Amino acid sequence: MSAPIIRVRDVMQNEVLSIEGMESAMKAAAKMRSSQATELLVAKRNEDDAWGIVTILDLVKNVIVPGRDAETVFVYEIMTKPVITVPAQMDIRYAIRLMQRISIRRAPVEDKGEIVGMITLSRLVLNNDII
Repeated sequence: MSAPIIRVRDVMQNEVLSIEGMESAMKAAAKMRSSQATELLVAKRNEDDAWGIVTILDLVKNVIVPGRDAETVFVYEIMTKPVITVPAQMDIRYAIRLMQRISIRRAPVEDKGEIVGMITLSRLVLNNDII
């Protein structure tokens, strides 16, 4: 008997924190700190735009290490865009393979054109019995 299929929607983090690209890196860091988040989804500017993502690593590599003033650096300057999204209905095994092949650790989860969650490799391994 085969094991039941685990879908991305079954293991994703439902709460997705977001920020506007025109906000400062300082505000992004404060938002991450207050919510214990490691990433923020960067909102689309309009319907034709793409989603972005800003992570703690982006802040470290692009603000802290070069010694830039976090109040004068905008999120859009340091974010990754466009971001790869994962369908909510995708089998978790395929999502993990996709993320591994394109070397990403986290991805927004999309359902019918809307972001409905976030999936991270660390969350999958640490918080689920998938292995």
